[in-house]
Amino acid sequence: MSLFDTRVPAVLLRIDRNPFHHGTLGAVRSLGRAGVDVHVVADCAASPVRTSRYVRQLHPPPGPNASRDDIAEVLLRVAAGIARPAVLIPMDDASAIAVGRLRDVLAAAYLLPAIPCDLPERVADKAELASVCAASDLPHPRTLVPDSTDEAAGAAWRLGLPVVAKWSRPWLLPTETGLRSTRLVRSTQEARELYARSEEAGSRLLLQEFLPPGPDRDWFFHGYADRSGTLRAGGPGRKLHAWPRAAGLTAVGEWSPNPEVRSLAERLVGELGYHGILDLDFRRCGTTGRYHLLDFNPRPGAQFRLFTDTAGLDVVRALHLDLTHRPLPDGAPRPGRAFVVENYAPLTALRPALGGRELAWHARDDLAPGLAMSALWTRHVLRRLRGRLRPGPTVEVRPRVPLVRQATGPVESGLTGAPGLSDLSGSPTASGSSDVERASSR
Repeated sequence: MSLFDTRVPAVLLRIDRNPFHHGTLGAVRSLGRAGVDVHVVADCAASPVRTSRYVRQLHPPPGPNASRDDIAEVLLRVAAGIARPAVLIPMDDASAIAVGRLRDVLAAAYLLPAIPCDLPERVADKAELASVCAASDLPHPRTLVPDSTDEAAGAAWRLGLPVVAKWSRPWLLPTETGLRSTRLVRSTQEARELYARSEEAGSRLLLQEFLPPGPDRDWFFHGYADRSGTLRAGGPGRKLHAWPRAAGLTAVGEWSPNPEVRSLAERLVGELGYHGILDLDFRRCGTTGRYHLLDFNPRPGAQFRLFTDTAGLDVVRALHLDLTHRPLPDGAPRPGRAFVVENYAPLTALRPALGGRELAWHARDDLAPGLAMSALWTRHVLRRLRGRLRPGPTVEVRPRVPLVRQATGPVESGLTGAPGLSDLSGSPTASGSSDVERASSR
């Protein structure tokens, strides 16, 4: 007899239009292998996900810049077609925030964790996260929120160049702007220019103390907080390789015991009263040894399948079992197990893995997505190479657009009048930029 109530389907929602989102495929396979019908509400026209044998049905997603009412309409239409309650699983931050806000509207059609409607938005917002960390006494990099170009230059100088620049609500970034959710700023002039594009970004610019990466410094924690608030499934892991290098998403991760990271996650979940799936990013400070929380993602991380225990439980399966009032099996952790995104780390995918390994795209029982990904990725790389051979367009610096400062807690402000601000913009610090931490497509 199956552990799962296979009468209850699952609906995966992803608003982000990223064809290489391997986390969606991981959720499709995890539940499909358990005998659960999986419906996908996402733009999969150019994605390998659409070829998986475990997809029960694909549904058109909400349109670009869809309102919450538009999202609710799409989800209720899908629910009407299924004609029975389903477990709804947001697969990106924008989806998690929308579902949180629409909880009362969707509750009759979907099974959802009991969570305050504004909590997903609160923890996903980079500015609000600083306040959350202060309230929970969790280490977090020093963060400043400028409200002018002069303040941006002053903040960068005060924090000590280079600094990390983040848009507080990265899910609002329009794809056509070329802006990245996170980047490294190496000069005060760069800080000025980036702030000047705030209107394009759609949210506030944060400048944050830079904690240098290094061996054994980048960690993440995946878990599921059940109906009682207890963390189940998941665990702590190390980011061994990132794409781009020393930056972006986890290309190679390893399940590694870390009681300190687990304790921080448990304390945060308990103090927030959080229920549901979560993905936390930490960076250990090389000077103090403390683990600083960098990101709180209120949904499955793309590499969640790394944490598949000896009973076959992962965070997505834990959610389905818990919301259908089924017991969760007691499995043991599998330290040393690896997860590899083979298009970002092809050589690692070919090496032996003594502790066990799961690939993001290729699977023996579901061959089509891996083959489709190989062809799609080859075309993607060729397009990028052709683009680099062409002359690049001139980037126009937009005029200053002041924003209302709203951050509280440890986020500092009030930089106007700092000595020598007008001189700092001419600092001879080398300019340049690179991605840091994790890409928003994670």
